[in-house]
Amino acid sequence: MTKEISFPRQHSRTQRFTLGAPRSFTVSPDGRRVVFLRSAGGAERANLLQVLDLPVEGAPSERVAADPAALLGAGGEELTPEERARRERSRESSSGVVGYATDAEVTAAAFALSGRLFLADLLAEGARELPAAGPVLDPRPAPDGRHIAYATTGGELRVIAADGSGDRALASPEHDDVVWGQAEFIAQEEMYRSHGYWWAPEGDRLLAARVDSAPVQRLWIADPANPERPATEVAYPKAGSPNAEVSLAVLGLDGSRTEVEWDRAAYPYLARVHWSAGGPPLLLVQARDQHSQLFLALDPATGATTPVHAEEDPVWLDLFPGVPAWTQDGRLVRIADEGGVRALAVGARLLTGDALHVRAVLDVGADDILLSASAGEGAAAEGSPEVGEVHVYRVAEAGIARVSTEPGYHSAVRSGGLTVLVSAAPDRPGALVRVVRDGVEVAVIASLAQNPVLTARPVLTLAGKSRIPAAVLLPTGYDRERDGLLPVLMNPYGGPHGQVVLAAHNAHLVSQWFADQGFAVVVADGRGTPGRSPGWEKAIAFDFAGSTLDDQVEAVQALAEEYPLDLTRVGIRGWSYGGYLAALAVLRRPDVFHAAVAGAPVTEWTLYDTHYTERYLGDPAVRPEVYAANSLTADAAKLTRPLQLIHGLADDNVVVAHSLRLSSALLAAGRAHEVLPLSGVTHMTPQEEVAENLLLLQVDFLRRSLGLKPPTAG
Repeated sequence: MTKEISFPRQHSRTQRFTLGAPRSFTVSPDGRRVVFLRSAGGAERANLLQVLDLPVEGAPSERVAADPAALLGAGGEELTPEERARRERSRESSSGVVGYATDAEVTAAAFALSGRLFLADLLAEGARELPAAGPVLDPRPAPDGRHIAYATTGGELRVIAADGSGDRALASPEHDDVVWGQAEFIAQEEMYRSHGYWWAPEGDRLLAARVDSAPVQRLWIADPANPERPATEVAYPKAGSPNAEVSLAVLGLDGSRTEVEWDRAAYPYLARVHWSAGGPPLLLVQARDQHSQLFLALDPATGATTPVHAEEDPVWLDLFPGVPAWTQDGRLVRIADEGGVRALAVGARLLTGDALHVRAVLDVGADDILLSASAGEGAAAEGSPEVGEVHVYRVAEAGIARVSTEPGYHSAVRSGGLTVLVSAAPDRPGALVRVVRDGVEVAVIASLAQNPVLTARPVLTLAGKSRIPAAVLLPTGYDRERDGLLPVLMNPYGGPHGQVVLAAHNAHLVSQWFADQGFAVVVADGRGTPGRSPGWEKAIAFDFAGSTLDDQVEAVQALAEEYPLDLTRVGIRGWSYGGYLAALAVLRRPDVFHAAVAGAPVTEWTLYDTHYTERYLGDPAVRPEVYAANSLTADAAKLTRPLQLIHGLADDNVVVAHSLRLSSALLAAGRAHEVLPLSGVTHMTPQEEVAENLLLLQVDFLRRSLGLKPPTAG
């Protein structure tokens, strides 16, 4: 008899049910093709490059444009350290074709496998290798498809013709700390800018970043389980320390080079670059304190820049997907925090108001703009909070129309009249991918992801006087008269850019599994989390430790008035910022929280990176008292509750020094605690056995710490 797979094993084996799900969509302008990635099954890690053909006559059909197994043969995939680092920054844990780029007409796609360059013909089956001087990073075709540019692990930016001829360097590093055409650490990790070069619409030149990491402090990430291996050097800019120096140049295919000029001393962060036919190259540059930023138009012939728009905010300025951009008639598209509202601005006009909280611009069309947004404070005041929902809208001068209809979490990719709408809902696993032409569904791209062995049953609500978005999950089959009050497990992220109360089934699977172990699980998105209003997100300025913790307390205490929560047995678990919040909870509010599991927690904000930390807490040299007030190690002597620290020893985002310093402080104060070091594990935990056993070990710790009986066997 085959034993039924457990949820922890299935969850880890399927990489959180992402394997086999279609993703990374590109729509051809003529509406004839949708290109996407999908692995061959729900437990298969290698993505294939695939095409959905949409003929004028006849039924839609799918085909494989590139199969990594066929292209690489028996040798399999081998990743360079640089490619591993890129995937860590993007939280990419699958294999095969994990990213690709196309020409403007979506007739060819370039991608890298094992540091080798491949070009797929999207009009007919087949991909071929080009003789690039790799190892290759981030290859992308010119808009006209005649050339492919790529960065190398040696720091060069190179170009090769689509027929494989003429491979040459456009820029080479002057010394070992310089790279061309790559995004620096904080751009990838915190600005969500993964590229370091951009093609001109004509395909005759590129705008390329030069990154000099010589000023950046070095960290050494060792592997104590294998002491014969040398430590890895990482250029990591800690808060208050020097950043990499980033500049730009226009590189012509004819060998010309023009340096780009802007006030890099005042605006050192290159946050966004946009180059389209709607206008000149557009740069968004930020001051280091992120209180001011400039939108600059670039003259590629001279390298001179001209301010198009300036923004200031006394708290901070956020960065948003899809902007800045030009409309086709040359107006600036941006997302702005104005009048307490996060709105879409086109030219001098705001096109949305307080009914929407704009999240991202998805496409700038000839007549409208496609964007994603959650309900704003205006909609909430009218009694329609739509907890955890994000919808797709078309916005034009004439008005706003919602594209997605069912309750859920939606996004889209569009070109011309064809839209790929990706919709997750609370009452079904995974996401439904529909292809819509002019409002009519023409195809569905199937998901091959496995269905979970359990069903999540979140109740989405608003908690307390602050109306904190929350999800409550009770054990499957729970009966209040029979089972009474339940021990509580808080399961937050709770920090910036980390909304976890979502109107989507799979987002709550782990919480439901913990609930089925005998807990009432509460997930709360307090102040600082996205999706509500600028004021809600910015309320945490200089105060991580106060506001985010206070909201977890308010949520659980308020929900106990309606749900069967035993407030004498409250545990909390989290990872990354959630790990910080979990440890903070037992250190500062032991009256509320009785046990904590802190995974990869930030314990000293002076050890975390510049762009993120200084945005929220300021410069540590100017505000040392803020960093002290938000530190965990200073509170080590206060620990009176069980605390389990979990940390990957190979983590280069939140380095293991965070947990080790807290553990040392706890030991010095005579405070018992548990430490679970994960050898060879980074900030992600994609390894199947590790991911599975982490869930089991956490629930065991929480049971022991809260005095719960083990589950009955049989």
